Amino acid sequence: MARLQGRVAIVTGGAKGIGVHYSKALAAEGAQVMIADIADGSALAAEIAGKHGRNSIDSTVFDVSDEAQCKVLVEKTVARFGKIDILINNAALYAPLPTLKVTEMDVELWDKVMAVNIRGPFLMVKHTAPHMIAQKYGKIVNIGSGSIVRGIPEFSHYVTSKGAVTVFTRCMSRELGAHGICVNTLAPGYTLSDTGLTNAVHVEQSKAAAVARRALKRDEYPEDLLGTLIYLCSSDSDFVTGQVLAVDGGATNSG
Repeated sequence: MARLQGRVAIVTGGAKGIGVHYSKALAAEGAQVMIADIADGSALAAEIAGKHGRNSIDSTVFDVSDEAQCKVLVEKTVARFGKIDILINNAALYAPLPTLKVTEMDVELWDKVMAVNIRGPFLMVKHTAPHMIAQKYGKIVNIGSGSIVRGIPEFSHYVTSKGAVTVFTRCMSRELGAHGICVNTLAPGYTLSDTGLTNAVHVEQSKAAAVARRALKRDEYPEDLLGTLIYLCSSDSDFVTGQVLAVDGGATNSG
């Protein structure tokens, strides 16, 4: 049997980049998936439905930084699939972000990054957790970043937001653990996704350096993250919570 058979998952940012791979992997393991993204995920949903059936997938367009839209997303998911077992907090601003010295960064840009990258996960947990608490079960996977370990100059907006995601995970694991809810962070290294490759500056600054830091001397691809994602969403990790799992080829030594 597929490891996520009978489970219902929301994937924010699930229509683009690495999120596409998350959505497909969850559906392939038997989960019913709600793709939620500021981009239209209907074509991806149709592709997944063709492989796994119409009742395996749905999609909606929403802004993760808007509380009213998060609330509607959760209500729509419950109406469509009957419950919520898994939340993947993946939506984030990364690929289009410029590199900027902190002295040159506009407050508006800083606030926008924080609104999407950390207020978004907060809002999704706020409105999803009551459903998980009621059923005394849930898996929340916050997508972090290995960049928080070393810091990146001229990229403080993104790295700071991802540091906050890790701390949020630790707080929520303590707060929600009594209800049978596991909360963990999946922290990718620099990953060659289709959206990430659109920013030539990021590629030039990060690609070679990322490989050099790794114990495993190769590029990282979205597929490298999927085994850990499914593990964190499945019963295999029912006694794992509050953790940061770095999937970066050994660039980060945690423990």
